[in-house]
Amino acid sequence: MSVKSVFAIPFAKIATKRVLKWAKKPHKTQDKVFKKLISSAKNTAFGKDHDFKNITNYDDFKKRVKVTDYEGLRSYVDRIVAGESDVLWKGKPLYFAKTSGTTSGAKYIPITKESMPTHIKAARNALLFYIVDKKDASFVNGKMIFLQGSPILEDKNGVKLGRLSGIVAHYVPQYLLKNRLPSWETNCIEDWDTKVNAIVEETINEDMSVISGIPSWVQMYFEKLIEKTGKSVSQLFPNFNFFIYGGVNFEPYKNKFESLIGKKIDYIELYPASEGFIAYQDSQTEKGMLLQLDSGIFYEFIPATEFFNENPNRISLKDVQIGINYVIILNTNAGLWGYNIGDTIEFTSTKPYRIKVTGRIKHFISAFGEHVIGKEVEKALNDAILGTNINVSEFTVAPQVNPESGLPYHEWFIEFENEPKDLSILATKIDASMQSQNVYYLDLIEGKVLRPLIIRKVKKGGFHEYMKSIGKFGGQNKIPQLSDNRKIADVLENFLIKE
Repeated sequence: MSVKSVFAIPFAKIATKRVLKWAKKPHKTQDKVFKKLISSAKNTAFGKDHDFKNITNYDDFKKRVKVTDYEGLRSYVDRIVAGESDVLWKGKPLYFAKTSGTTSGAKYIPITKESMPTHIKAARNALLFYIVDKKDASFVNGKMIFLQGSPILEDKNGVKLGRLSGIVAHYVPQYLLKNRLPSWETNCIEDWDTKVNAIVEETINEDMSVISGIPSWVQMYFEKLIEKTGKSVSQLFPNFNFFIYGGVNFEPYKNKFESLIGKKIDYIELYPASEGFIAYQDSQTEKGMLLQLDSGIFYEFIPATEFFNENPNRISLKDVQIGINYVIILNTNAGLWGYNIGDTIEFTSTKPYRIKVTGRIKHFISAFGEHVIGKEVEKALNDAILGTNINVSEFTVAPQVNPESGLPYHEWFIEFENEPKDLSILATKIDASMQSQNVYYLDLIEGKVLRPLIIRKVKKGGFHEYMKSIGKFGGQNKIPQLSDNRKIADVLENFLIKE
């Protein structure tokens, strides 16, 4: 056992006790964060425009600051990008995290000297909780790989600009640098195919103990390893025992992953965003991720069913309930105010506050009033393949409003690794789960407005080809699991297996 792993366990115990200290005082912690945010930003342009100096409580804040998104704050962000100080937050940001928007084009999300450390600390604490939970830190002796964007940063009027994962790459602790892969040179490769091939070459003979990334891209890495060696991932990396992921629901990928790996492993889920590191999994036995209440973010929540109302109910942490689908709203020490990042969550626990991501408020299907959300389609697919040898590589769902014949339906585009013997049986199982979860969908089926769903088989590698065709292959890009229009579905028609 190395010195590093010996000292990791007591360090992990100390660090996790500090986290539990604020987690046991959630409302007091959030109140403290709220007051500090308002005080720190009262002399900024945004603070003056919204009378921060006269805000004394949350009700005052709600009267002055409306819920918005990037477009709503764009006039302020543009001033920061142009080089102005003290706009949304005091001083200038350290970085802009560049993300791709749908209606906004490129987004420049500010990261400040106050917010940057919270990204690093949360990722570190997720690992420390795992060490305490398992009473084992041996993984620190092996090699660790984080599939991420290029760490090369541009300059934007004196502020560094890049992808969040590329920015974070500059903050890897010194004691982990010798263990970290891929090399800096490989990490800088922009073309994803070339990059993954280079990562395979660098890691194939290493003792990999930790692997992290978006599941669909890590799956591609695993497949290339197996193709090159003819061995399972666990045969190549016998000390690889847990996978770190974020950004998607992992359940639909789990069967496929474990078949590629060749054994069952542990998983650590993270909820990082350019706007802030929101939550991470703190237990291998409890459901959900620990909401980061002490990380410079004051949270608000709006029931998803009310979000598009003229005056939706906007609440703070103390009024949330378990099992309700909320749109999560952020107020941060990077200067984002009343900011809707577009995600929906549910609370799985309030002692402590743990959440799970349920989808995107813009990603839903309600072409017929069915109000289907991401969590429902993910659960339906997982219910249907549970206990089978069916493995799904990727999927997405769209409405078919104008079929050539018969009633409209939901169209499921699925890329199988191991496909079912009878596609109609799988479709029936998925549809049954959808009907049991969503009463609106059930009513539409029973009322003969919709017919049961239809599955279209996407050829192997088809989703990757689709992402290439729209210029979003690799990195942090993900396919929405559902959409209310045919934009994705119509292009995927080109990548189907013709029956």
